[in-house]
Amino acid sequence: MKKVITYGTFDLLHFGHVNVLQNAKKLGDYLIVGITSDDFDKRRGKLNVKQSLSERIDAVKKLGIADEIIVEEYEGQKIDDIKKYDVDIFTVGSDWVGKFDYLNEFCKVMYLPRTEGISSTQQRNANSLRLGIVGEVSYIHKYVAESKVVNGLELVGICAKSTRNFPDEILSFVSEKAYEDFLDDVDAVYVASQPKYHFEQISLALKKGKHVLCESPIALTQQQCTQLFDLAKQRGCILMESIKTAYSVAYSRLLLLAKMGEIGDVVSIDATCTSLMDKKQNQLDYEWKSLYAWGPTAMLPVFQLLGTNFVHKNIATAYIDKKQKFDAFTNVNFIYKNAVANVKVGKGVKSEGELIISGTKGYIYVPAPWWKTDYFEIRYEDSSKNKRFFYQLEGEGIRHQFVTFVKSIELGLNVSYIDNEISQAIAGIVQDFEDKKDLYTIEI
Repeated sequence: MKKVITYGTFDLLHFGHVNVLQNAKKLGDYLIVGITSDDFDKRRGKLNVKQSLSERIDAVKKLGIADEIIVEEYEGQKIDDIKKYDVDIFTVGSDWVGKFDYLNEFCKVMYLPRTEGISSTQQRNANSLRLGIVGEVSYIHKYVAESKVVNGLELVGICAKSTRNFPDEILSFVSEKAYEDFLDDVDAVYVASQPKYHFEQISLALKKGKHVLCESPIALTQQQCTQLFDLAKQRGCILMESIKTAYSVAYSRLLLLAKMGEIGDVVSIDATCTSLMDKKQNQLDYEWKSLYAWGPTAMLPVFQLLGTNFVHKNIATAYIDKKQKFDAFTNVNFIYKNAVANVKVGKGVKSEGELIISGTKGYIYVPAPWWKTDYFEIRYEDSSKNKRFFYQLEGEGIRHQFVTFVKSIELGLNVSYIDNEISQAIAGIVQDFEDKKDLYTIEI
């Protein structure tokens, strides 16, 4: 029996896919089709695949061409599969000519003619989402760069009050239009402006029927945050909070392991996020207080693992400039019925930026900077049982956040990794900070 194997994502199955599979089947007696997993596609840079793995498997299965379907999950698996299944011929489309010649050592490699004019990528990009960015954050260039690698997303411009922090390469994107007029040119907007403008800018965008991805915190009060989500629902728009850590593969994995009970019951979480600023601070630096800049990220694992129904909390903050109400360092303690959490954030004090999740069986340790980690450990009383996990981090989670935003809009369903109640809880802490509720202050 002559065995043939081929691989692909097979997203949005079309005639080109069918043609390749039919021609592959003619090469032998038994056809094995490898379908790439969602995680593997992301690791190799193929983003915004429209269909889930199960949907793609079902679509290929229904064709009745494949004798066997397997899942491709890691780099180097092709060699393992060829050996495992005793494959005689490896084949893929001619657009990959030369790419897999190294497999000739293990079996015969053949490249099949590709059906011209048909492409899943073209189908995904047929109706690209026009994205506008509003704001002046110093790292805005990262969002410009990451938007370019997401299928179905087209950055059409940036609306900013100042370009002082912008590198030269993104100045060509800056629009001279006022924000209200700028919204007429886009389908969705990423709000990266100063927090005090978020509520007004999001409200205007939603009222114009535009989808919104907003840098956290979405609003400075819990009531405003709730109003915005209600408005988004009324207008049939997607409103998502931007905390890129939530879309890091390693972070998502450690969260899942903690929820599955890998370290037993979670009883304590300690999250620290700090950075130092240039001594020549401008007004924009003061607008992004430590609690605004780092608080949402640091509170994320607390609320995602322990929930938002804490019994008590207190906030201690150290002011560099009391007039500006700028906190160099802020510490938030949460007490739950069966757990505690401690969040430390600062833009004027430096500390070890680690995350420790303690449980009744062991603990998860994430080294600094934990918010963009590609590595973490699960540690136990018996250190011989310790486990280490490594995951590739691409784009600091920004591109996967964009992918989720685009997917939510296409589905008409918010599939954000951050629940609305968490966004509301974050806004509630910010509100208490501003109202000095449960707040203790010192000056440094």
